[in-house]
Amino acid sequence: MKTKRSLATIGLMVFCLFAYTAVFADSKEEIDASVSQALKQFYAQSPKHKELADKASGMLVFPSITKGGMGVAGEYGEGVLQVKGKNVDYYNIGSASVGLTLGIASRSEIIMFMNQESLEKFKNSNGWKIGVDAGVAVVSLGAGGQYDTKTLQQPIIGFVFGEKGLIGDLSFEGSKITKLQK
Repeated sequence: MKTKRSLATIGLMVFCLFAYTAVFADSKEEIDASVSQALKQFYAQSPKHKELADKASGMLVFPSITKGGMGVAGEYGEGVLQVKGKNVDYYNIGSASVGLTLGIASRSEIIMFMNQESLEKFKNSNGWKIGVDAGVAVVSLGAGGQYDTKTLQQPIIGFVFGEKGLIGDLSFEGSKITKLQK
């Protein structure tokens, strides 16, 4: 009985986190400023990042995604879709899960659509779920600042950076991205 009550309490806390973020969502100007700062940080990590971004048909930039939980977990963040360096639409990313998640952390994510077909499929979706609607190949720099060339051949690639906090789970899988009406 105590376990059910504890899970119900945690579930209610996660629900309240999502309700709070929906009510107090950032304005376009706040999101734009955060995106600019996240891109500066991303490009400062490696000149290869800017080269890759310039090749992409479009990219989603989520400057801050917060995930937290204790058994029951949730994540939420807001960002922008950029096409040719221009902000065209605003999106949120979120997920909820039950399992072995413990802690709280934030991170930045960039998802690049490397061809027009993958970008159009994303733009025409009504709530895009990573791992269901499309897989995202996670890119990391190897020795000497080189990318894994096999990963770079994928139509959608993603970066996770700027992690802060401590949590037992950081991944793209299962996150749902939805267009914001701003």
